[in-house]
Amino acid sequence: MAQLSDDCFAFGGPMMPVDEAVGIIASRLTAVAEKETVGLMDADGRVLAIDIAAPLPLPPFMNSAVDGYAVPASDLRRDASSAVPVEGRVQAGAAAPAVRPGHAVRIFTGAPMPAGTDTVFMQEDVRIDETDRVVLPPGLKAGANVRPAGEDIPLGHVALRAGRRLRPQDIAVAAAFGLTTLEVIRRLRVGVFSTGDELAAPGTARKEAQLFDSNRFMLMAMLRRLACEVGDLGILRDEPSALAKALKAAAGRYDLILTTGGVSTGEEDHVRTAVESVGSLVLWRMAIKPGRPVAMGVIDGTPLIGLPGNPVASFVTFVHVVRPAVMALSGATPAPMLPIPVRAAFAYNKKLERREYVRASLRRAEDGTLEAVKFPREGAGLLSSLVDTDGLVELGESIVRVEPGDQVGFLGYADLL
Repeated sequence: MAQLSDDCFAFGGPMMPVDEAVGIIASRLTAVAEKETVGLMDADGRVLAIDIAAPLPLPPFMNSAVDGYAVPASDLRRDASSAVPVEGRVQAGAAAPAVRPGHAVRIFTGAPMPAGTDTVFMQEDVRIDETDRVVLPPGLKAGANVRPAGEDIPLGHVALRAGRRLRPQDIAVAAAFGLTTLEVIRRLRVGVFSTGDELAAPGTARKEAQLFDSNRFMLMAMLRRLACEVGDLGILRDEPSALAKALKAAAGRYDLILTTGGVSTGEEDHVRTAVESVGSLVLWRMAIKPGRPVAMGVIDGTPLIGLPGNPVASFVTFVHVVRPAVMALSGATPAPMLPIPVRAAFAYNKKLERREYVRASLRRAEDGTLEAVKFPREGAGLLSSLVDTDGLVELGESIVRVEPGDQVGFLGYADLL
């Protein structure tokens, strides 16, 4: 079970900068230690538990990079074309024939180089004369068009390090080594609640003043993209003692508790109070928009993150608070999100010392530059603003005004998930 220190670092007072808040949580999270072995087809998105050193060089043997004719470099003439007889042929997957000095071998891409040869002429650069000899043009460098053994990855090189969140290309490397399984950190167990009397579960009867609960399903989908094992704990009603009891029970079953709603300052926002009644509050309120009310606490050693109830605020704070926490708990090597520079096609005012995320779509301007177009409406409750845009423009704490034509940083949704 992952554990979190219950030292309290921020409560009340000024809002905490995003990076400071995330740093406090990440520095006090202890990654789960349990490992498991999975097949390659099940390893995508998992966190590698041990280093993988190359058990063989890649490629494992010297081979031809092109279709053509293999020759020894010592036979090459530098000042004039030469014609040599062709002796044998070798294709990919076949054993290489022996070759005599002064002869060429017909060879195909990926085929092993015959002993004594070290250079390949591309077939389009040669011609066959009337005696069926291959005419080799002058000037080709020794070793041309050949892939040496270990050119990609040498024997013993640590190609995949522990803590890497595995991607399809990483799995390809493991397969190229002949591996069939990988040792990974076990899936993080995360329990997810929604809170609020105003919510109804999809598929149930909705009262006139209720909304169907959407945040919980969004957050569970985002967690599954991070290879978490997700527990759907339903909707908690606005009853302080029942809320505290449910959080206490979840702390013994999960590595992380995630709630949405009930963390603001209203009279019916009870998550903060419930956390304090059964655990400790580590910090509350971050200098981020959308998403200011974010509660971070610990209950019996289990971390809890309480996200805002507005869908966009919940999405943004998941990306910038929950995701790094999940990575830390999973033992994953931190991978900072790097915004790509684009040109703003909008004007915008913001507060100093607050980080803001503007929902935007990308378009290609007439001069070829990528431009970010702001979603036309404001509001942290607009699910359509997440569906109908491509990502978020990140505006740092020192920015107070954006003008059309300014360079801004853009984070695409594909990179955030």
